[in-house]
Amino acid sequence: MTAISLPYRATALDACAWLAEQTGTPWTLARLLEQGGLPYVWLDYSEAWAELFHDGVTRYAAPVVFIGDKQHLASGADDVWLRFTRDSGNIAIELKAPGLRAPLDGLHFQERDLLRLLKELQHPQPDVAEVDKGPVVLPSALKGLGREQILLAFAGVGKVDLDKGLASGVGIFGDDGARVRKNSRGGKNSHLWHPVTLAFGLHDVHRVPMAHLKKAFATQPLLREWKADWLESLRLLGE
Repeated sequence: MTAISLPYRATALDACAWLAEQTGTPWTLARLLEQGGLPYVWLDYSEAWAELFHDGVTRYAAPVVFIGDKQHLASGADDVWLRFTRDSGNIAIELKAPGLRAPLDGLHFQERDLLRLLKELQHPQPDVAEVDKGPVVLPSALKGLGREQILLAFAGVGKVDLDKGLASGVGIFGDDGARVRKNSRGGKNSHLWHPVTLAFGLHDVHRVPMAHLKKAFATQPLLREWKADWLESLRLLGE
């Protein structure tokens, strides 16, 4: 049987096939993203998104860094949704709502990132700081917070009528935005909301100070399970 070669820029199918051969376990795009795979998508210059392209650049690979955008991909979407990324000069940028949609066939992973991921899987490093912290809830297992929990967690972060927005029962910040799904109990206020997506939307759309949002994730017990997602998004965006 011929070994699968890893291209310099691998499609999601290429990357999953290579990882499956290397690890002996099945891989999907959702698993690749959950394990920390960093996807990129090719963008061609357009006037609508000129701020992404530095002088003379007509095409570049934009990283999909925002957790909400990765979750869009992991859900089986047929396109790439960018709301936060880095421009061609590697500067973090928030895109105007509702964000940029790009064809899925432009999605790819870089060889160096996949090689690093495989090394981490084969030689995991124990996190001593986490030994005594109890069970960890993986991001993929998190569903969201209810309306009352969100209002409590983000109380006082800015001058925005969050209660009204959540009570309307529709998505916030484009499409379903921060809304994850309805919880099993149903009812008027039964929607669940992803706090990380919501926080970035509050900052981008309503200009809620980032310092206030950082304090909420640092101090609110309700946001503890999403703190890792929040910090990772900040790191990738250079915040």
